Amino acid sequence: MAFSRIRKLDAPSRGILSRKAVVTLCSLLAPLILLHLLTDRCTSPSPVKGSLRTKRLVSERSAAGYGVARGAVTGVRAGTTIWKLPEESPAFPPPQDLVVSPRFAGKISQLGEGSKKLPQALIIGVKKGGTRALLEFLRVHPDIRAVGAEPHFFDRNYDYGLEWYRDLMPKTLEGQITMEKTPSYFVTREAPARISAMSRDTKLIVVVRDPVTRAISDYTQTLSKKPDIPSFESLTFKNRTTGLIDTSWSAIQIGIYAKHLDNWLQYFPMDQILFVSGERLISDPAGELGRVQDFLGLKRIITDKHFYFNQTKGFPCLKKAEGSSKPHCLGKTKGRTHPNIDPEVVQRLRDFYRPFNMKFYQMTGRFFGWDG
Repeated sequence: MAFSRIRKLDAPSRGILSRKAVVTLCSLLAPLILLHLLTDRCTSPSPVKGSLRTKRLVSERSAAGYGVARGAVTGVRAGTTIWKLPEESPAFPPPQDLVVSPRFAGKISQLGEGSKKLPQALIIGVKKGGTRALLEFLRVHPDIRAVGAEPHFFDRNYDYGLEWYRDLMPKTLEGQITMEKTPSYFVTREAPARISAMSRDTKLIVVVRDPVTRAISDYTQTLSKKPDIPSFESLTFKNRTTGLIDTSWSAIQIGIYAKHLDNWLQYFPMDQILFVSGERLISDPAGELGRVQDFLGLKRIITDKHFYFNQTKGFPCLKKAEGSSKPHCLGKTKGRTHPNIDPEVVQRLRDFYRPFNMKFYQMTGRFFGWDG
């Protein structure tokens, strides 16, 4: 009887002991389960992962030369990439394997900082004046973002529209200026009206150079590509005997700066146009860059400390280029040796340009010293 009573008392005791064991076990397992859940959450695929992979692909293509300097993704559709580029613009080749998952289609624009804007400033000329050097120097400034290649939007590719043009631009942050340079704009009759239609507040920069030296440099560039072209002297004159200059030849026509400026002043006031001396860009790059930075409303960050003079090339180079810690000079196509030109032809050209130069000095309020 006593034994039976003891057994009846044992059952609940074992239940109590069992519950205590379960509680103890749970208290031990709970942290482990929580740790497992947190680890699983941190290592599981994120909805953004696909987009980051796409960003990586874009970045890799940019590093390979397909970035803002050469082209831009203009739209994204599930499983494909849309490139709205003219066939005649080899400077903007698209990557061949950028495919976006349907899950992340349309999210490309959300990646990266900043946004693409239409340019607030343009280097519009002149060819062989020093525009490439100016652009490379300006890109050192942290508040300037520029396209490396020449878009030729306002002269050749205008039919593609402003959205196409905007997509070529690099992303900029608040306070940064978007720029591009296409030297042929200055001599394109339709360009002033088209740029004004985009924005009347656009700031315009023109690098000018002694028109005679510029013409010879222009000819030298053409000669390097077409060695069989006629001599500079024969192209300069309509009639060598009478000394009549052929102003239809582009190498001569570009240097009549006053004529081209008249066209621009119909759409833009003079205080929105800055003329940079191509000669001073070589002899005093920091001085000319100071004027440009003031014109753009930027702090003077680019100074003498950024340049050194390369005796071999005969022009200044950057001690550190944009995104690099190494010195940078312009390529082989810059600073070519000019052919010897008949001094009589050179003098005849100086006489031809003199009245145009004088008018240009008056219009700009700056004496460039090309007739001394």
